[in-house]
Order: sequence, then C-alpha cells, then structure tokens
Amino acid sequence: MSEACERDDRVHELLPLARRLARRLKRLVPHFDLDDLMSDGCVGLLRAVDSFDPHRGTKLEEYARRLIVGAMLNGVRRMDPVSERARRIVRDGENERYALAAQRGEVPSTDEMERRRPGYRRAVAAAYRGQPLSLDAPLPIGESLAGDWREDPARIVEQRAERRHLDALIDGLHPRQRQIVLLHYFNETSLRTVSKRLAISPQRASQLHLSAIANLKRLAQSAAR
Repeated sequence: MSEACERDDRVHELLPLARRLARRLKRLVPHFDLDDLMSDGCVGLLRAVDSFDPHRGTKLEEYARRLIVGAMLNGVRRMDPVSERARRIVRDGENERYALAAQRGEVPSTDEMERRRPGYRRAVAAAYRGQPLSLDAPLPIGESLAGDWREDPARIVEQRAERRHLDALIDGLHPRQRQIVLLHYFNETSLRTVSKRLAISPQRASQLHLSAIANLKRLAQSAAR
C-alpha cells in the first residue's frame, strides 16, 4: 500500500472522532455552526496525521484528539468579536466578585469592581455587546422582548443594554439619592410625594434630586473614558 493510501485510511478512520469532538464542542458554544467546527477540526486532523511520530510513545488517536480540539478552538477564537483580553478581565473579575460575595453575603457593585479592576465595566459591556442572539435559542436569563414585532430587534437589544448601563450608574448613587431617582423616574412619583414618603422637606428632596442627576452625569462621563 502506498504512503498516500495509508494517509487517506488514517484520515477516514479518525473522521468519526472529529465529528464527536465537534458535536461536544457545539454543546458548549451552541451559536457556532457544526460544519464550521468540523471544517476546522479536519485541518487539525490532517496536521496530526502528517506530523504523527509513533516513536514518541503515544497513540495516533490521542495525538489527533489534541490537535483537532486545538484547531476547533482556534476557529472559535477567530469568530469571537470580543477580545481575549476583555474575556480574561471579565472572567477574573467575576471570580473575584463571587468570592467577595461569599465572604460578605452580598454581591459587590459594578462600581466597586471597577475600582478594584480598572477596565472591568468596559470589558463587561464589550462581552455583553458581543454575545450573539439566536432566533432559535431561548433568550438569556432576565431578558425579554416586547410583543410588538414592528419594533426593530437591534434597537430592542440596544435599549436593553442602555437600561443595564443606567441601572449600574444608579447603583453607584448614595442610597437616599438612589431612592429619589427610582421613585421619581421609575415609579412616576412627584418630588412632593417623595419628600413625604422619605419624611424630608420638599426643598431637601429637590436638592437630593439635583445632586443625584449631577452624580449620574459624572458617573456616566467616568464610564465613557
């Protein structure tokens, strides 16, 4: 049997392995196309068959498995709109955030994480924008779409992102300022009614309202830098 025929036989024998690995990786990254994963995996498979050295004491299947998975992961990274640096910042920041939450009994705010890890907020925003939205898959937890299908889906997603950003800014306010903003703008409560509910004078409620707006603008400018 010629060397070319032996190479083809090895490739055909290992194709089922590449398909199994592609299906397994597809479950981890469902938004990626199975055919694309398989295509990248075949590149790794051919490289494994061509570079395999039986004298190194490993089996061809085990050697091919590493190169196939590596080629598939390289393909996934190429398609990822979010940089590896941003992914790493989010990953490390979330690990620290959960560790702090376990110690304190409450989750640290986004502002605190930004102070601990400069660039955390921007990395989270980049990861959120880069998250693909599939029309076949369920929406992420906490997300919903309006029933009016005349609305532009891209605009809906943009509005959701803006709302998340606004929520993070409001979380950075002093508790009393945060109460006034939530009551006045989200519960449509007048400042006079807010002052009665918080047992403060209308003048004090107006002062806190103006301070809250000024702080929100300052936080927004800091986040944009």
